[in-house]
Amino acid sequence: MSTNLSHLLGRKGHEKNLFEELGEAASKTGTPSAEKLEALRQEFLVGKSTVYGTVSFYDFLKPENQGKKVYVCNGSACMTAGTQDDLHKKIEKHFDAKEIGEMCCLGRCHENSAFHIDGKNYSGKDIEQIENIKAGKKKTAEKYNVSSRGAGILTAEYPPVKEYYKIFSDAIQKSPQALLAELKDSGLRGRGGAGFSMAFKLESCKNVASDSKFIVCNADEGDPGAYSDRYVMEHRPHALLMGMMMAGYIAGADCGVVYIRGEYPESVEIITECISELRNEKLLGTNINDSGFNFDFKVIKAQGAYICGEETALLSSIEGQRPEVRIRPPYPTQQGLFNKPTVVNNVETLANLPFIFQQGGKKFAAIGTQKSTGTKLVSLDGFFNTPGIYEVDMGTPLSVVVEELGGGFKKPVKAMHIGGPLGGLVPVSKIKDLSVDFDSFAKEGFLLGHASVVCIPQEYPLIKYIEHLFRFTAHESCGKCFPCRLGSTRGYEMVEKAQKEDYKMELSLMNDLLDTMEAGSLCALGGGLPLPIKNALHYFENELAPYFKK
Repeated sequence: MSTNLSHLLGRKGHEKNLFEELGEAASKTGTPSAEKLEALRQEFLVGKSTVYGTVSFYDFLKPENQGKKVYVCNGSACMTAGTQDDLHKKIEKHFDAKEIGEMCCLGRCHENSAFHIDGKNYSGKDIEQIENIKAGKKKTAEKYNVSSRGAGILTAEYPPVKEYYKIFSDAIQKSPQALLAELKDSGLRGRGGAGFSMAFKLESCKNVASDSKFIVCNADEGDPGAYSDRYVMEHRPHALLMGMMMAGYIAGADCGVVYIRGEYPESVEIITECISELRNEKLLGTNINDSGFNFDFKVIKAQGAYICGEETALLSSIEGQRPEVRIRPPYPTQQGLFNKPTVVNNVETLANLPFIFQQGGKKFAAIGTQKSTGTKLVSLDGFFNTPGIYEVDMGTPLSVVVEELGGGFKKPVKAMHIGGPLGGLVPVSKIKDLSVDFDSFAKEGFLLGHASVVCIPQEYPLIKYIEHLFRFTAHESCGKCFPCRLGSTRGYEMVEKAQKEDYKMELSLMNDLLDTMEAGSLCALGGGLPLPIKNALHYFENELAPYFKK
């Protein structure tokens, strides 16, 4: 990362940033024109390589996106469900092939057959209404189950805005240090993957002196199979927004940036409307409630890049740079967005703060386990009899989630990929040994992550799924480090060759490749990919044996 470039791109402030300008320039045609790129380059005083490097990276900005009118989901859940080939054939009857693109993932994993037209998402049986959809006469009929077992913090209804935000008004009457102590008592860990202490991040940012600071919500929920953050943004949006405001008060930040994936257009609309509602209620701006606290929001619509789920790549993205992973230190809490101290947390993590500051940190810590406190949202895909979003206390047996809440499987399943593409590949035989918490999964050699579940049916070849994971990583890699960029490519080349030619892979070579990626990658994309593949090699040795030398 160039600190000078970050300063330069921040000179206009977060309200007018290069990334959004590029998105606006691409909104009508699918990619910015050469003339517009040159104009933006001059306006923001950056080189041609900067704007071209940015535009050519994102799925919805790059030149190949020009002229696209409809997008078919290519996420893991839709892929293993086997719905997309038939969906594509139906769409081809209404659009030219050059007008059809791909998106990953639309968060419609509970019913599959997902596609996107004119800024709206559809799934399930919506394709049968394609003519009405094209004419703007049909909205999605999407529905999914939502329930809880246990405390039910994030699935609980909340009162109208004025009444609900009394939690915030009462909280800012206390000192930031007092609120930080409550947060420490809660033991809240990040729900996005690593399970890192939220209090530690906020305290680190709080202790850095700066004229401005940022709270950034990572709403770039890119894990195929996950739609829990989308649930919160669309059905409990004020829990998220209030959580960001409280985090801002603790850290001394005056701006909250909600970075929402472009594949979630409905989430962008709802969050934007809710922020306007807060402004109307005078809960944002300068000197809120005569407290001396200033805070406001900025919503940024992402442009299609999984790597932006990594916090430092996300910050580079907001600045308008190519979203490459940054080397740490410095950490974002010291030098983040536009080189200012920044705390980055995901949607579900932030949405827990209103409960903690209303009920107390110790009450939150009493839920779940000693090291994994509180509750967890779980996303179940379309292979379950009752797919949907379920909130369970941390420590709940995985068997309860699968059998009681999910209603069991619709058809025979051999494995569940839990926690996104970088999560563990869990054979169904291990369900009885796991509970929904960070430590249980880690102890058994898996990763809870987002707690999204993508099922792999008995008839789906695991070798094909492994190739998919390598290809996904190769496509989404920021390219900054060799182990990820080259390792993922060599990986899918080997696996593809083993399926199509008279070629057997050497297990030692595969293990060397995975170990190199795990140890040498800058972030969890290249570093996390080996986990599910190693799980597959361990638990499904017999199925994969024909592709390896004896």
